[in-house]
Amino acid sequence: MQLRAQRDQRDPQAKRAKRLTRVLVGAAAVPVMLVAAGCSSDSGSDDGKDKAAEESAASKSASPSPTVKAAAYGKLPEPCSVVSKKTLDDLVPKADSGKEGSSNDTAMRAGCSWDSLDDNGVKGSQFRWLSVSMLRFESDVTRGEGEKLAHDYYLKQLKDAQPAQGAKSLKTAPVSRTGNEASVVSYDLKKKEGTFKQQTVVARVENVVVTLDFNGAGLAGDKTPDAGDLVKDAQKAAKEAVAAVMKANDTSAGGTPSGTPQGSGSPSKPASETSSKAPSKSS
Repeated sequence: MQLRAQRDQRDPQAKRAKRLTRVLVGAAAVPVMLVAAGCSSDSGSDDGKDKAAEESAASKSASPSPTVKAAAYGKLPEPCSVVSKKTLDDLVPKADSGKEGSSNDTAMRAGCSWDSLDDNGVKGSQFRWLSVSMLRFESDVTRGEGEKLAHDYYLKQLKDAQPAQGAKSLKTAPVSRTGNEASVVSYDLKKKEGTFKQQTVVARVENVVVTLDFNGAGLAGDKTPDAGDLVKDAQKAAKEAVAAVMKANDTSAGGTPSGTPQGSGSPSKPASETSSKAPSKSS
């Protein structure tokens, strides 16, 4: 009986010791589980960021580069051959060969000029001056299509063709069947040598702008040329110049249309074709 009582006294103590041990072990395991859970959560967050970055990079690489419609014409004709010999004989009958304007890129800009002085002795003389300049625009992803750039330049050339103070009989009229759009500006400018009749035809064909200047005067007492005749002559020469641009880019004629759009389509100013005999717009 005494042994049993002693065992009964020891058993509760043993049981309490076992329960305390289990509680301590369980409490020690909780922080470990929390740490493990925290690590698992952080790892998932990093994986999500990496995945999002990869998807963003893939989306950017899949986006197409900006494009613009290629310009229609990729070359210019030889400038001193854009007007036929017959027309030159009519407009500048005493002219020598044309003087080609200076240009470091004749595929983008080119020009040629002719001058003629028909001396009639004591009756005076007839002066004529003809100039043709061409400027081609490439398409550019930042500036736009070559045709639009050429149209803007066409409008600028028409504005620049307006005479300065002292000019008279100013007229501006459209020119039919000459490229996509064309106009002629004409006026009279009186100088000490005589009265000059000035005609400027500006024409756009696709992405090329053709500017043709033609003026004439009767000097030393010779009669002043008829303005209407000079306008018709200028329009005829402009039509030939536009046709030459089209032919130079006709694949059936051995030309080559424009290729792919360029990264830079900013053309320089037209080739210099000035002549000391050309009348100034100033009085």
